[in-house]
Amino acid sequence: MRLWTLHPRHLDPQGLVALWREALLAQAVLGGRTRGYTRHPQLQRFAEHAAPLDAVGAYLTAVAEEASARGYRFDASKIDRPSAQAAPITATTGQIEHEWRHLGAKLAARNTDWHARWVAAGQPAAHPLFNVAPGPVQDWERP
Repeated sequence: MRLWTLHPRHLDPQGLVALWREALLAQAVLGGRTRGYTRHPQLQRFAEHAAPLDAVGAYLTAVAEEASARGYRFDASKIDRPSAQAAPITATTGQIEHEWRHLGAKLAARNTDWHARWVAAGQPAAHPLFNVAPGPVQDWERP
């Protein structure tokens, strides 16, 4: 499971679809609808949020909006709390940089056109749910 801190606009089509599916799984886990993945490190920052389902709803909404902007038809009715106004989650510059390098390696291997876009972007943007503050790679990350 990878719940990117990066803005979904940076993801290639395969990455965006995978993110949608994995975030829906995260929603099911946080909602108590599955027994698997309950201790997955990628869920830690959502589980620690004051309103975990609102946070994952806001996360999914931004992913669905990116998909719609690209002309994809993700079923937004699957978002439990699609209009949730969740308090931002703090992410670190180290985490953003780690994910940016990780994404670059993935794109170089599977999608050279998107890798060229990654190179041209130069600087990563964070998913709208996250506020970025200085700091190292986050403790929950498994490098």
